[in-house]
Amino acid sequence: MIKFYEKRKIFFALSAAIMIVGLVALFINGVNLSIQFKGGAIIKYSYTGEMDAEVAADKATEILNRNTEVQLTEDLATHSKKIVFNLSGNSGLDANDQDKFDAELKKAFPDAQLELSESNVVQPFIGKRFLTNGLIALGLTSLFIIIYVRFRFKKISGLSAGVIGLIALVHDVLVVFFIFVIFKMPINDSFIAVTLTIIGYSINDTIVIYDRIRENKPYFEKKTFEELVDTSINQSLSRSINTSITTGISILIVCILAFAYNIDSIKTFAIPMLVGVISGCYSTVCLAGPMLVMWHKRQQEA
Repeated sequence: MIKFYEKRKIFFALSAAIMIVGLVALFINGVNLSIQFKGGAIIKYSYTGEMDAEVAADKATEILNRNTEVQLTEDLATHSKKIVFNLSGNSGLDANDQDKFDAELKKAFPDAQLELSESNVVQPFIGKRFLTNGLIALGLTSLFIIIYVRFRFKKISGLSAGVIGLIALVHDVLVVFFIFVIFKMPINDSFIAVTLTIIGYSINDTIVIYDRIRENKPYFEKKTFEELVDTSINQSLSRSINTSITTGISILIVCILAFAYNIDSIKTFAIPMLVGVISGCYSTVCLAGPMLVMWHKRQQEA
């Protein structure tokens, strides 16, 4: 049997190291907010053949004298390809600028047969509202999780279980955030989607272990709380690992397809999601249980 509580310092040190690496990357790379959050213009073209996103971004920046991000997408069913230009700034494009951009872009890539398919302007206040609403959604989700766990697991100190579950979720959210920072991926709606998904995935895994602790508690009345938690985690370990492996393989396949077809929008979802699944399993097994024992011991000492 693995004694998770005894090894807690190793797990805490590993998590601390991950946080430090993430903070260093944050200091070096900064936070790259997408057009959806900071405002600008989004222009989509359909194209044929092959295009290089970096070359297209450089050309668009040269034409408009504005920082431009480019994403390539492909519909796997119809094989239709689109190139998306995200133009940062506090305004969109007027008719003259867009006509100039269209003409110069088609001149620069004559073989791509570019055709304008969509043009949208995102005002800064709309992007700010979108970001605010996304953060509110994360906050409300966390609050409801604490309330649910608080009443669902009264027999194992529901408040401590809820707070520790939240700490594990914050750990996973930070890991996902740092993945976006390290790989210099723009913080966009994919970040909100991945974060909410990982929160649900991770708390579900944690609740399974809490449920096992509650079921085992009547049989461990003469043993320590540490033994109860360690035993319960070990009994749930294969389930947690197998679930994570199964989920991870599915996401890995999505990652491979995203890289094979160079679909940036899928990459920004699948890569953080894959890391988040691993982090969710790790935080549930290696962090939540030992922290619950620490909380219980401090309550007894008080």
